[in-house]
Amino acid sequence: MVQFAVTLKDAEWTVFRDGAPIHSGTSRSAAIEMAETLAFKAEAAGEDVELVVQDYIGELKGRRSGGPP
Repeated sequence: MVQFAVTLKDAEWTVFRDGAPIHSGTSRSAAIEMAETLAFKAEAAGEDVELVVQDYIGELKGRRSGGPP
C-alpha cells in the first residue's frame, strides 16, 4: 500500500508519499489536488492507496482503496 498525505508542516502545506515529503510551499487546495492525482495514478497502476488530508483545525481524514480497512 502506498500512502499520500497532505499536512501542514513548518507553516507550509506539504505533500508526503509514504511519510517522505515530496512537495511543499503550495496552497492547501493545490497540495490536495497533487496528492489526489498521484493517488489516482497509483491506483491505475494497481496499487492500494491511502490518502490522508489534514483539515484547517488539525484533524486528519483518510480514504483507502482496495484491501482491508
